[in-house]
Amino acid sequence: MKIKVFVVLLSVLFLVAMFTGCAKAPQDLINGANAALQAAKNGEADRYLPQQYNAAKKALDDAMAEVETQNSKFFLFRSYKKAGEMLTAATTAAQEALNGVAAKKEEVKQEAEALMPQLSDAVKKAQALLKKAPGGKEGKAAKQAIQNDLTLVEASIEQANTAMQNGDYLTARDKVRASLDKVNSLIDELNQAISRKAGR
Repeated sequence: MKIKVFVVLLSVLFLVAMFTGCAKAPQDLINGANAALQAAKNGEADRYLPQQYNAAKKALDDAMAEVETQNSKFFLFRSYKKAGEMLTAATTAAQEALNGVAAKKEEVKQEAEALMPQLSDAVKKAQALLKKAPGGKEGKAAKQAIQNDLTLVEASIEQANTAMQNGDYLTARDKVRASLDKVNSLIDELNQAISRKAGR
């Protein structure tokens, strides 16, 4: 009798295992999610849409943690349904991040193009003010330092132009922004020096 009960129990366990398919990890979904995230990175979503990219990456990391949680369970108690849903969501998030890159790139490109003339005008203004700045021993040293800064800005403008030509609009915009801030600071410094000279 005991043997019969044991055999029945084994049969039931075997049938459960058959119906659950031994609950295998959804490898196709894992591969798809990884491929989608890599495609997003290759498309520079991590640079142009870092928040969306990082959200997709976290979604994938969380999904993989769920897969590992299920892997650690006894095979009869594993269920990858939640993991599958999480992997699908991660794939969608990565694809959406990639799909948004083109529009963001265009936005950054237009911003860089709008800033470049402003920077050019600011450099001209700084150079004109530099000629009016007070001389003397201290004034000469200060003017030379400002001229050195302007030379660095001009080099940065060249780098920004190269980045634009190469389609690296983010680098171009950031360089132009930083240069414009620097030149505006130099203009303020020069105006203050000229005002002090006029006051004397």
